[in-house]
Amino acid sequence: MNLEVKTPFSNVTTSKSSRIQKLSKYLRPGTPSHKPSLRHENPSTVLISEKAEPKTEHDSLAGPSEPMTSLPHTSVIAHAPGWTLFKNLYMAGGTLLIVSPSNTSFPKIRMMTSPGYHAENTPENIALREPTTENMDFLTPEQADQRWKIPNTGSTPYRVWSIKGNSILFNDPRQFLHHYYHFVAELLFGTWAFWYGAFTKPSSELSLSLAYSDAPFPPPIHRMIFAHSDADGWHDDPGFDSYFLRAAFPHIAVENQRAWADRISSTTARSSDPASHRAWHFPVVLLADRSAAFRGAVCGSHTQRTAAEAWQYMFTQKKLIGVHAARWWDPLREAVWKFAGVDGADALNWMKQSVFQELLPLPQKVGITYISRQSGNRRKLVQEAHDNLVISISELVTRRRLKGNEWVFRVIDAEKISRDEQIRIAAETTIMLGVHGNGLTHLVFMPPTRLSTVIEIFYPGGFAHDYQWTATAMGMKYFNVWNDSYSALPDEPPVDYPPGFQEASIPVHGLSIAKLIEDRLDGKI
Repeated sequence: MNLEVKTPFSNVTTSKSSRIQKLSKYLRPGTPSHKPSLRHENPSTVLISEKAEPKTEHDSLAGPSEPMTSLPHTSVIAHAPGWTLFKNLYMAGGTLLIVSPSNTSFPKIRMMTSPGYHAENTPENIALREPTTENMDFLTPEQADQRWKIPNTGSTPYRVWSIKGNSILFNDPRQFLHHYYHFVAELLFGTWAFWYGAFTKPSSELSLSLAYSDAPFPPPIHRMIFAHSDADGWHDDPGFDSYFLRAAFPHIAVENQRAWADRISSTTARSSDPASHRAWHFPVVLLADRSAAFRGAVCGSHTQRTAAEAWQYMFTQKKLIGVHAARWWDPLREAVWKFAGVDGADALNWMKQSVFQELLPLPQKVGITYISRQSGNRRKLVQEAHDNLVISISELVTRRRLKGNEWVFRVIDAEKISRDEQIRIAAETTIMLGVHGNGLTHLVFMPPTRLSTVIEIFYPGGFAHDYQWTATAMGMKYFNVWNDSYSALPDEPPVDYPPGFQEASIPVHGLSIAKLIEDRLDGKI
C-alpha cells in the first residue's frame, strides 16, 4: 500500500503565503526588530548579477597581474550583521580598507568585522572582540592616492594588486571551524544563503516556487580564505568539513592563516622604503564574521546562529527561491548527493515538481534514521533507554510494513560507516532522530518532503537552537524531546544546559518516540 493513500495530507490546501509567514515567525520569534541597516539601489549592483555568466578559461582570471591603474571606490552590495558583501575592498598590513569619499553610507564597522579572537561570554572578552582601526578603516580617495600612487608616472599606476575573482573571507577563529555543525550547517549554510540571495532579484513568485530551474545561478566563488585558522583548524575529526567543501566546491582555492599572513607581510609598509607601501584589492568579497553576527538582533538575541542573520535578511528581501523547501540550497545539496553516489528516488525525483504545486511531495518510501551516540563517551542515552528505543521503533516499522507501508528503520553509528554511506542514508531519510550532537547536521542532506522531520533528544530541561533553527530553515518539522514528552514550534523551551546535558545518562521513553513518529507520518501532528 502506498503511503500517500494512508495520510490525510493529500487533501491539505494550506496556502503557500501563510506557510511562509509561519516560517518567518518560527525562525525569528517576536516582532521584527532587525532591519537592514543599508539598502542599495545603485544600478551597478544589479549589473553584477545580470552579467555573472560562466566565464571561459581564458578570461581575466588567467595570466599575471599588473599593478592597478585606478582605484575604484568601495561599495557594499548587501549587508546583514556579520555578513557583508563588498565590491572593491582593499587590504594592507592586515587592515581591511574602505576607499570612499564618505563613510556615512556604510554599516557600522562593529557590525561588519572584529579582531577574529576566540570568543568567550565574559564582559572582558566581549570588549576585546570589538574592532579597532587596525581591523578595518576608511580611506578617502585622496588618502589612497597619497599612500599607494606611484609618483612621476604617466599612466598613474598604483602599488595595488588585484586578487582576481570572487572571494569569501572568513574572519572566524578556529574555535568553531573544527566542528561539523558550525562549519557546514552554520558557516557555509549562511555563506550560501547570503551569496545566493545577494545576486538574485527580489521576487515573491520565486520565493514561493518549487522549481529551482526558474532562478538564476549566482556568480562562481573562486577562493575561500580562513584568516585565523590553519588547515587543521577547519578540519573536523570525522572529516566532514573537508568532505563537504570539496564535494560542493571542487574548484575553489583555499587559503589558510599562513597565506593570509603572507598577504599581510607583503603589504606591511616600512617608512624608509616607499616601495613597501602596497595593498591587495578584492573585486568582490564576502566578509563573514561571527562576533559581528552576534551583535545583530536575530543571532544575538534570538537564535544564537550566525547563519540566521544571513538567511533572515535574504528571506525578508524575497531573494531565496523556494524558501519553504530550501530550494536555494539545492546546488550544494545535490552536489554532495552526487559526490556520495546517491541514486534514491525520493532524493532525485522530488526536484521535478511543478512550480504551481501547492505542497511538497510525499516520500515514496519512509526512511527512519536513528543516529546513535552510544559508542561515544558523552551525551548519549542510558543503555537500557537506547535498547528500548530501538526495539520500540523496530516493532512500529514491522507492524506498519505488515499493513503495506514502505517504512525502513536504520540505526547508524557514524564512526563505523563511510562518509559516502552516511550521505546516502541521509538522502533516503524522512525522519531523523538522535541525541543533540554533530550527527544531526546530516539533516541538510535530507530531501524535503511533506513529512521530513527532525527529532532531537535532550537531557530533560536542556535545549539549544542549533538543529531546531536549521531544520526549520530547511522547511522541516522539528520536535525536541525530554524523555517521554515533546514540544514543537511555536512552543519553545528556553536555551539551557543543565547538569547532565553533556553526560552519558540521558533518558528517553522508546514507546513515546515511536508514537510520535507514527503520529507524524499519519499526519496527526
